[in-house]
Amino acid sequence: MNHFATCKTALVVCAALGLLACAPKAETEAADAASDETAAPAPMDYAALAAASVANPSRPDADAADDAMRKPVEVLTFMALEPGMSVFEMEAGGGFYTELYSSIVGDDGEVVMQNPQSFDNFLGDALEVRLADNRLANVRSSRTLFDNLDAADGSMDIVTWILGPHELYFTPAGGDGFGDVEASYGEAMRILKSGGTFIILDHAAAAGSPETTGDTLHRIDPAIVKGLAQAAGFVLIDESDILANPDDMYDMGVFDPAVRRKTDRFLLKYQKPQ
Repeated sequence: MNHFATCKTALVVCAALGLLACAPKAETEAADAASDETAAPAPMDYAALAAASVANPSRPDADAADDAMRKPVEVLTFMALEPGMSVFEMEAGGGFYTELYSSIVGDDGEVVMQNPQSFDNFLGDALEVRLADNRLANVRSSRTLFDNLDAADGSMDIVTWILGPHELYFTPAGGDGFGDVEASYGEAMRILKSGGTFIILDHAAAAGSPETTGDTLHRIDPAIVKGLAQAAGFVLIDESDILANPDDMYDMGVFDPAVRRKTDRFLLKYQKPQ
């Protein structure tokens, strides 16, 4: 073999060896890139989000005093709120949960704090105090009935109704009630996004109790609520007994000192079908 041929052969061999040396590195880099693109995001730590909101130093002391009874960390974990979500809070009351929702969803989220106008007779200045000086900047107050919710179709990630469904059967003296029963559940369905969740929490009445316990005892049989939610098109995806109390005295009104803040409460999670 002449000198030229020998050099040419050497060059070919070197080039081949170089390609072989580079191949594993290239394959590794390509695999890493593909792995980065397909890797699932870390699961949301709902318990940590809930605990942080409850521990928020700006939270009023009066709210924290109710934590042992209301178990907000456990309830919020069940709800599975995330930063950036839009939350519609039916019957927000004085804002115990409004405060916590606001903390979790953050600047990129929003909370609608809804109460019927006539609730002012029960709430006094609680709303003004809660929202004073724009301290919860991502919260807006809405004053409508339950069958006319102030939100666009399919705009909310979560709708919550805490200690509220029984109110549909409560008629204050001289009042007209707070909305049509079936239409109220329909409104929750209307404003939710596809796949959005509807959280319901209320004081339990004894199984088989009539709807009128909502007026007389401020309780409701969970079966009534489940039937109405199902009729509105919701799908039950979870329920929790974290606020259950089988020693409750179901024939007593929830404000009776013997059971006040110790009632058996049911907690349900529904989903709007995709």
